[in-house]
Amino acid sequence: MSILVTAETVAGIPRPPVRRILTLENIGDDTFQGMSNIAAPRIYGGQALGQSLVAAGLTVDSDRQVHSLHGHFIHPGRSDVPVEYCVEQLRDGGSFTTRHIRAVQEGRTIFVATASFQRPEAGLEHQQPASEPAIPPEQISRFEDSMNPQELSEAGWLLPLLSNIGVEFRFPEEYPRLANRRGEARPPRQRAWVRTPETLGDDALIQAAGFAYCSDLFLLSAALPPHGRHIDSPGLQLASLDHTVWFHTPFRADEWHLYEQEGSWMGNSRGLSRGHLFDRAGRLVASTAQEGLLRFRS
Repeated sequence: MSILVTAETVAGIPRPPVRRILTLENIGDDTFQGMSNIAAPRIYGGQALGQSLVAAGLTVDSDRQVHSLHGHFIHPGRSDVPVEYCVEQLRDGGSFTTRHIRAVQEGRTIFVATASFQRPEAGLEHQQPASEPAIPPEQISRFEDSMNPQELSEAGWLLPLLSNIGVEFRFPEEYPRLANRRGEARPPRQRAWVRTPETLGDDALIQAAGFAYCSDLFLLSAALPPHGRHIDSPGLQLASLDHTVWFHTPFRADEWHLYEQEGSWMGNSRGLSRGHLFDRAGRLVASTAQEGLLRFRS
């Protein structure tokens, strides 16, 4: 039986413990074990990204900072079974360190990734600017508080999202999904202030993994607005295929950052979205890209 979504049902929903999710157990031979700590049957893709990065980073010298993470989703993961992350040390060079990570559940590989770390060095600098100034997150209502009663009652996806994904988000403009539900098309762009809802501590690796965890949220859906479709449109088969995060400079995932997303291409039942993460000063701190299956069946 479906639950009517109201302000009362949404208020006070406990969020997943991101810091605990990103805490892995070393079970030997560059192998680490992670847990989900959620009630949903399937693992959120950002969990595999974040835990893989932590596993890789635990085998790297502390003077190296992660600069890229490239992941491929192979099979859906189960939340009730621990995930083992097997790390292969591919290279330890003078400037760069490279690791391959394989996420395994009950003998089956569900996710693979490569992570690269670099010793910090000086060089030329420039960046893409943010698209336009955004209302500060403190001046924006929580998403559930910004919806009218009709929109909220139809948002059956919101309760599972809030209870199973540990990302706090606020939209400076209307979330295109709401317009799409009204049958209106929108440009393939959306942006949100994002952060983890709990403090992650001062470990730079955990902070980077915290954004890897956050980076999967909403990104693929940015390809849908021009078509007047949304994630819960009837007949949609959706699955992430691959996901990349580039870390340009250290930052805190537990502080607000503006995540701009654009669906740059869609075809052959696949969509490609790109993202840029800016701090409050407009500094570009990370970039993302994700391709996924967006297949509509009659």
